[in-house]
Amino acid sequence: MERTKFTLDEEEIPRYWYNIQADLPEPLPPVLHPATGKPVTPDDLAPLFPMELIKQEVSTERWIEIPEEVRDIYQLWRPTTLFRAHRLEKALDTPAKIFYKYEGVSPPGSHKPNTAVAQAYYNKQEGVNRITTETGAGQWGSALSFGGACFGIEIKVYMVRISYDQKPYRRVMMETWGAKCVPSPSEDTKVGRDMLAKDPDCPGSLGLAISEAVEDCVSRDDTHYSLGSVLNHVLLHQTVNGLEAKKLMEKADAYPDIIVGCIGGGSNFAGLFLPFVKDKIDGTKPDLRIINVEPASCPTVTKGPYAYDFGDEAGLTPLIKMFTLGHGFIPPPIHAGGLRYHGMAPIICHLNRLGLVEARAEHQLDTFKAGVTFARTEGIISAPETNHCIKVAIDEALKCRESGESKTILIAHSGHGHVDMAAYDAYFSGKLQDYAYPDEKIEEALAELPKVG
Repeated sequence: MERTKFTLDEEEIPRYWYNIQADLPEPLPPVLHPATGKPVTPDDLAPLFPMELIKQEVSTERWIEIPEEVRDIYQLWRPTTLFRAHRLEKALDTPAKIFYKYEGVSPPGSHKPNTAVAQAYYNKQEGVNRITTETGAGQWGSALSFGGACFGIEIKVYMVRISYDQKPYRRVMMETWGAKCVPSPSEDTKVGRDMLAKDPDCPGSLGLAISEAVEDCVSRDDTHYSLGSVLNHVLLHQTVNGLEAKKLMEKADAYPDIIVGCIGGGSNFAGLFLPFVKDKIDGTKPDLRIINVEPASCPTVTKGPYAYDFGDEAGLTPLIKMFTLGHGFIPPPIHAGGLRYHGMAPIICHLNRLGLVEARAEHQLDTFKAGVTFARTEGIISAPETNHCIKVAIDEALKCRESGESKTILIAHSGHGHVDMAAYDAYFSGKLQDYAYPDEKIEEALAELPKVG
């Protein structure tokens, strides 16, 4: 009987994060100050982040040590398990070998605490006792709330309004860990009040929620801001998962031909694939395919231009070179709230431009169908975000059935959907719908891209 799961011992939790910036064929484009157009300095970022995270953001050291205090908390759920999806393979009648690295066993139920715990730790080390942040579907907000509880830090979360309404139990999770969660746009900031005056029924966006969290942060001397995706240091912290996955694939006597993951801001999937993409960069595995999957209703990488843009709706953040739909773009209210972001992690965008990774966009109904297939074979009810990459993994496995090839597919399974059951209920009752790519809305938002010389 072939093995179904592959595990590591606690002492095998990685002691270092892997920094892809040490191995990029070309360096990342600089992050620019919106007022001067010049690269940002550590002093520019100091009001938002602790200095250690600022250093990690720009570091080109290949290995950055994980503090023991962070590893101690990681032991609550790490290392996570690599599964072979035998039952899914059988149901698809495919010769493909399908594996998935499952991050749903963390206390908040997703990959997010890999960086939330680290960010809370570095803020506590710098004497910061209050952090503001945003959240889409609530995975990041609940993870940072958990991280804040671990280190005694007050957390204020601005949650995208549509997800606040769709996923009330995420808010309850945050409150259980001691955080305060408000819907965005809110009455708590000028950015929020201005948007509500303009559109009282605004469903919100991650860009808008970021604006509120940043405004809250810079208006107080006792507060820092924390971001759950996009930035280099966030992707760095997530590589703890990819480093484990490499060890576990060795235990399974396998190496992926295809790695698939969902992207909203990019941290989940990048955390898994970055240790593998190094093998592609150095020529060890030149044929490795890495497929980033995003929603067709918010097709940042597949449809957006590669340009400098703000990370938030109000233009309070530095300018980042990335694929973007425009910082003013308000995505349709799909249930995969964690994927409703107008931009993308610069590292993923850079790797895409270099031809080292690829991207694909999928519609909501097809992804839920795939998620149900996965649940009825593998047993795990996946988050709506994760369903996107499950859909593409199934497609690739079916191609193997047609061709007769026995390819190895690795899925980055970012978390469970236990607090997303309203979305599944809507799917089963026929209330869920696909949203067309809103060309005119994106064109309006792209017209507002900042002018960079």
